[in-house]
Amino acid sequence: MRNKIYPRPGDTQIVYLQDVVNGPNIEVGAYTIYNDFVHDPRDFEKNNVLYHYPVNGDRLKIGKFCSVACGAKFLFTSGNHSLRSLSTYTFPIFYEQWGLDPKNIRDAWDNKGDIVIGNDVWIGYEAVILSGVTVGDGAVIGTRAVVTKDVPPYTIVGGVPARPIRRRFDPQTIARLEELRWWDWDREKIKRSIDAIRHGDIDALEKNA
Repeated sequence: MRNKIYPRPGDTQIVYLQDVVNGPNIEVGAYTIYNDFVHDPRDFEKNNVLYHYPVNGDRLKIGKFCSVACGAKFLFTSGNHSLRSLSTYTFPIFYEQWGLDPKNIRDAWDNKGDIVIGNDVWIGYEAVILSGVTVGDGAVIGTRAVVTKDVPPYTIVGGVPARPIRRRFDPQTIARLEELRWWDWDREKIKRSIDAIRHGDIDALEKNA
């Protein structure tokens, strides 16, 4: 897509994330939006993607047609002080002071891995997603939830730590949606299917496939 930053004329609180992130280890799909009424949403990478240092090589992957609410945070590996150590103090980071080998700097934290967000995911206000978590397609993350474990597709989670509240649809409908993957369709096909999507008409959506 990459043709404009703001989806709505005159509204500078919502941006297409794909057009404002530049980090080599951040990947965002088409039409995914971020809303911020506190800070400039163009500063998403600085304000919302935290402890994401190149030395770890971990990645943030966000799919297509996701909605990320104001203040949602993605916390990466360097925020996880190692619990294998007898101390929570990050000695390896301060290798100059302690005469340690700088090659072991990553021993300061427990590497949990990438954060992967599927397609058509709604992440609520000030939710926090920790490193190593995968959120399935169509999931909903509740306001101020702290997500420490993977979230299945089309599942609503909330709380601290986040726990499943309910599935959005029955298992058969979820399977049909996962098979259709409408978010991968071309723009004109999606445009023709918006009424079916909005009204929850899976049969009509399948006819457009």
